[in-house]
Amino acid sequence: MSFKFESEVLKALEELLKTEANYDVIIHVGKKPDIKEFHAHSVFLCCRSDYFNSILSTKDIIKRDGKFVIKMPNITPQAFDVIIKYFYTGHVDITNKTGVEILNIMTAFDDLELNQLIKIVEEYLTNQHQTFLQDNLVEILQTIYSHKIFNNIQELCLEEISSNPNILFNSVKFVNLPATLLEIVLKRDDLTLDEIEIWENLVKWGLAQEKVLDEDVSKWNQEKFNIFERILYKFIPLIRFYDISSGDYFNKVRPYEQILSKEFREDILKFYMVPGYKPALNKYAPRSSNLNIRSSPIINKKHITLFANWIDRKENMYTTNISYEFNLIFRGSRDGLDPASFHNKCDNKGATIVVIKIENSNQIIGGYNPLDWSGLERKTTPDSFIFSFTDYNNISSGQISRMNNNNYHCAVISNPGWGPVFGRYNNDSHDLCMQENSRWSSYPNSYTDINIPRNSFDIEDYEVFELNREADIGIILKFIIALVAFQGVDLNAIIILGKLLHASLSGRLIKWSIAIECVGLFLRDLSILAVLVLSYKISLYYGFIPFFALIAKISIWYSF
Repeated sequence: MSFKFESEVLKALEELLKTEANYDVIIHVGKKPDIKEFHAHSVFLCCRSDYFNSILSTKDIIKRDGKFVIKMPNITPQAFDVIIKYFYTGHVDITNKTGVEILNIMTAFDDLELNQLIKIVEEYLTNQHQTFLQDNLVEILQTIYSHKIFNNIQELCLEEISSNPNILFNSVKFVNLPATLLEIVLKRDDLTLDEIEIWENLVKWGLAQEKVLDEDVSKWNQEKFNIFERILYKFIPLIRFYDISSGDYFNKVRPYEQILSKEFREDILKFYMVPGYKPALNKYAPRSSNLNIRSSPIINKKHITLFANWIDRKENMYTTNISYEFNLIFRGSRDGLDPASFHNKCDNKGATIVVIKIENSNQIIGGYNPLDWSGLERKTTPDSFIFSFTDYNNISSGQISRMNNNNYHCAVISNPGWGPVFGRYNNDSHDLCMQENSRWSSYPNSYTDINIPRNSFDIEDYEVFELNREADIGIILKFIIALVAFQGVDLNAIIILGKLLHASLSGRLIKWSIAIECVGLFLRDLSILAVLVLSYKISLYYGFIPFFALIAKISIWYSF
């Protein structure tokens, strides 16, 4: 029989570290004014660390009064305190550490070749990066940029900044950001900020780099313009000036245009004044614009990306290649919190996502309606869903709930007297709904339970986003070209088919069987009326692009 007493051994070693009894190693850690002296035991350090074993085995090591002396200026005392406790007790405690402190600890792990600990802390930072980024962001970016081990974390941080740029640009320390890091940020194609705001922040940063540059540019002489140009010259090509409106350019860029080349000024003037002119100096494509959520206080780009994947039934995938435009069409606090206000803004819009922020909570909930909110009827679809994020700051807390197999007939319900309604009615509520008294309620009936608050609950605000699928122009063009090759096909019919394909791609993808039926109509050379009737039926059946349905109806009437 054997017995284990590890806890007693660990307690003894922890006590040895505290008392420093019989220590024979002095370690000076840090730089002035933050320097601390640590005492340790050479035998123990050699057993626990290859790094210290190598140092203590060299003949050149300094000795003073019989004790080894080691200097470690590149490690902070706070980081080494965590490390030496790990050597003696096997515990790593980073509770309540700031983002900068954790990164310093990870850097120290790298210097001391503690690779196992690097992986553990990197995983922790990956899961918590949204939280620690709020603290000392500029210092965090500097630390990350100067160490290769932080490549993965750096990309996560840059993605977070791209999704929520105000955490950087609104920071009081933004003007202290090194030029190399600012350049990396401005190169991002996914930076979700209006281009004129990016320009204004660049100007703010540039003015802070030189004390002689006062904010009133009207008082500048040529020397000050020259100084400002030298500060910003490498950043000017990174601004997508052609995505700035003529009004904003005149009011906010033109005062500084002396730092812009004459060739560029002439080209952008021509761009603003000559309809259809293609800029000669436009090197960059517009930044990602299909995530039109910059003004949303509830969700960010990562939520939108996840919604798009859920819509396409890619539950386990994360991609930034989104084939939808998300346009904010309604906000309760702005447009009204009653059902009538909702229908006034959201009827006849096709597919929409409803996002709700629960009062006094970090939870957001909502649902996706691939059809429409107009009319008074139960609507059938297998593609709707509801969702919940227990913490809207943590994207991994998101849960999706799809329809139970037998409940497709009441996936969503449109009712002019109620707001959004998902699922059938039972136990005094639908799965998620705004009732006629403007109160929100929930009870799992048609959808699986994802811990949305039961019965009635209060909300802080809610938003509705209209979804438009980006048309696959290549497919449409190839289809139309193929039809043009057919002699005797009515050109107007081809145009109508093109519109039909665009409509189907902008809403829900049309079933191939119906697309083939359309082709069959053309190949049999039936009249445009038949095509319009079919397109009208399809648009009504699938619930996309009600405007297209209206056009089709008018065209049918006109054909008679």
